[in-house]
Amino acid sequence: MTEALTDTTGAGVTVGVELADPVSAYTITVDDGPVAGRAEFIDPPDSDRERIIFHTEVDQDFAGRGLAKILLAEALADSIRHGLTIVPVCPLFGRHLARHGDEFVAAGGAFRTPTRADLSAVTLAVRHRP
Repeated sequence: MTEALTDTTGAGVTVGVELADPVSAYTITVDDGPVAGRAEFIDPPDSDRERIIFHTEVDQDFAGRGLAKILLAEALADSIRHGLTIVPVCPLFGRHLARHGDEFVAAGGAFRTPTRADLSAVTLAVRHRP
């Protein structure tokens, strides 16, 4: 992921990816501390080119520092780098793409509207997470 990121207080942040089965996540840490936030996703088994992002959360202790915005930007940039189509089940991602989807596509990104099958895939994955 991108280096030299800072939050609104000027603290250094790092965004990483925790790949797991069935639920993976983009994670964010502040000043090399513990994980302060995460954007959870699944890569549907029937598609190797899509990523369903379904939940983003930042710890209350880090609220108001722009961490969710950084997570969102890094996740979208990662999808462009890997040629993945984003399926925004997470309301944060959905709102952002509804407002800025044209810019995302112009930068090389792709996204589509979630379907019932996507919601079912997320439900199934969450039920089967350890």
